Order: sequence, then structure tokens, then C-alpha cells
Amino acid sequence: MKYFIAVLFCCMMLSVSTAQVTGKKYINVKLENTDGKYVELKNYIGKGPVLLSFWATWCKPCVEEMGELNKIYKELSPKGFNIIALATDNEKSVSKVKPFVKSKNYPFVFLLDTNSDAAKKYYAQAVPYSVLIDKHGNIVYTHLGYMKGDEITLKNKIAELLK
Repeated sequence: MKYFIAVLFCCMMLSVSTAQVTGKKYINVKLENTDGKYVELKNYIGKGPVLLSFWATWCKPCVEEMGELNKIYKELSPKGFNIIALATDNEKSVSKVKPFVKSKNYPFVFLLDTNSDAAKKYYAQAVPYSVLIDKHGNIVYTHLGYMKGDEITLKNKIAELLK
């Protein structure tokens, strides 16, 4: 019973945290990419929908989701869709981000959020965590976790924004 209550409380807290950003304007972040150059989110707003994907190299669901996001990106990026993947790896594991990205040859933007500055601004208390922003800078969808099939809902939401 104690376990059930703890799980229920955790899920309720995560639901509250994700609801805190939906319907609001995006918050600009400026972080280093895997090549050490600074990138700002505001430079991607206005061109089409942008997905912020908070993830970590040690997170198996994150790695699985990344492969699905890559498929969505390849299909929808010509229409104006973009992905910014924010690695929440800490100082101990951040060195794995660049080799991981390079080995998978992912074409979208990867930023390093080692101090979780961006994660805190978007209430990303766990990974994987996705934030979908429309071309006007409005946060229209958030999702915590990844299970096979979640990418279908996400793809449909992005396609709707591209109409």
C-alpha cells in the first residue's frame, strides 16, 4: 500500500509539473552544442514547430525515443519542423554525448544542459521529457516518459502544427 501511494504521489507531482508549462510562451535558453558553440532557442522559433527533447545517454527509454524522433525529423523537417535535444548528462557522463550523437549520425541540434538550467526552466524533473513549441512560441504539448507508440501521438501533433 505504501508503494502504491508513493507511485501515485510521484505521478501526480509529475503531472502537475508538466502542466505548468503547457499553454505558456517558450523560455529562451542559450547552451553549448556538442562542438562547443553556443546556440539559442529563440533562433529556431518562428520557422515552424520545435520539439525540445530532454534526455540523457544513460537513459534507455531516451535512447529508444531518440531513434523514433530521428524518423519523425527526417520526414517532417523539410516542412519546417525542428528538434533540439538537450542532454541532461552531468559532468561524469557528458563526455558520452558527442560520441553517441556522432555514432548515430543524428542530423538535429544537440545541446548540453549539464547543470539542468534549461530543464529547470521547463520543469523537466525526469527524462525523457518532451516540450512541443508552435511557430508562434507557444508551448502546445508536453510529455513525460517514453513507451513504444508515444511517437505516433507526437507525430500527429507536429503534423497538425505544420498545416
